[in-house]
Amino acid sequence: MRLIEKYATELPSILSTVRSVSVREPYAHWDKLRHLDPPPPLSHEQWWLAIKMERMIQFRRLPLRDPGGRPFVYTLPDPVLSMLHRIDNRSSGRVELPNAVTTKENRDRFVFNSLVEEAITSSQLEGASTTRQAAADMIRQHRPPHDTDERMIFNNFRAMESLRELRGKPLDLEALLGLHLTLTDSTLEDFAGAGRLQAVGEKRVEVVDNLSHRVLHTPPPAELLLQRLEALIGFANQNGDAEPFVHPVLRAIVLHFWLAYEHPFVDGNGRTARALFYWSMLRQGYWLFEFISISRILKQSPARYGRAFLETETDDNDLTYFILFHLRVILRALEDLDTYLQRKTEQVRSVESLLQQSDLNHRQIALLSHALRHPGHEYTIKAHQTSHRVAYASARSDLLLLTERGLLQQRRIGLKTLVFIAPEDLEQRIQSR
Repeated sequence: MRLIEKYATELPSILSTVRSVSVREPYAHWDKLRHLDPPPPLSHEQWWLAIKMERMIQFRRLPLRDPGGRPFVYTLPDPVLSMLHRIDNRSSGRVELPNAVTTKENRDRFVFNSLVEEAITSSQLEGASTTRQAAADMIRQHRPPHDTDERMIFNNFRAMESLRELRGKPLDLEALLGLHLTLTDSTLEDFAGAGRLQAVGEKRVEVVDNLSHRVLHTPPPAELLLQRLEALIGFANQNGDAEPFVHPVLRAIVLHFWLAYEHPFVDGNGRTARALFYWSMLRQGYWLFEFISISRILKQSPARYGRAFLETETDDNDLTYFILFHLRVILRALEDLDTYLQRKTEQVRSVESLLQQSDLNHRQIALLSHALRHPGHEYTIKAHQTSHRVAYASARSDLLLLTERGLLQQRRIGLKTLVFIAPEDLEQRIQSR
């Protein structure tokens, strides 16, 4: 390190000065630090040297290396440990969701909505342009995509669905290529690029700034891809007993960075990297990640997302920058989920309170309370009669009145049997009465 040689004789004094003051910007990159006021009497260079020396002592190596053979490293400063603890407490083990999503129907609906959200925003990060409503309607109505942008979103949704099955299996090259094929099917300029690695002799796809056209990242040579992806796959499949220990959340974050760094495909590398993050989190028991979308948070600050990659590459392969950014994204997504669940729970309670003030009888109120938590559930006159021990005519009258008021949907099975269905938007229907 050039600065060590430059300030060799002053190093003890520099280190002592830095240890005696607090660093106001936790884990700041040089690009930020050089605009701050250093602790007197240090220059910016001396301040940076001391901080780098402190970090180097704490570096933990990863199996990922750059083409020159230098390892990627990371540290565990207090903010990382604190955020990991919060994520562990919130999203794994025996943590339970509130009543709003404990029923199978609501859980399935929440998972579906989360998959849709991640599919849309992950595609939009890569340039897909369509309205959220149009994309959501396409997926819900099972209609074919109209254009390449909709196809990208549709593919993302299929890939996210497949992760629920893949999480129980170890990763291999075939599964990784299959994931990329699903994500990019019929969306690339060259359709043959879906599900295949860049070939030896093929010009590697670089990451370029759209405004300045400056090359931000040149991936490792294609002839090294198979060897390097074998190392990635080996790291992905390690369990908690592997040494050196890597926290499960950090493992998933590293995989996100690693796949993007290798950039093995002609396109769709970002989508594949984010999907790999989800696979790793679900595989390691963080089941709540079925319910959150990190891409929605990333889409709110795409420049900061890109900078997290650059800061790592431009500071001696220190992955701590990307880790800190990604942990904050995860916590934002979890906080948004908590806010949403609290709001939905309060809405359900509010709607139930409205029902209590209505002219409906207690049997109808009980059925609608159940329907609020079980969208899509089917009710029959016979079942309603049995549940409340009333005459068939009373049960029939209950359900027909709710249908007449638009609070249930009705369809006939065969010639005689009537089925009454809880609509997806029952909450809104009750509130608008």
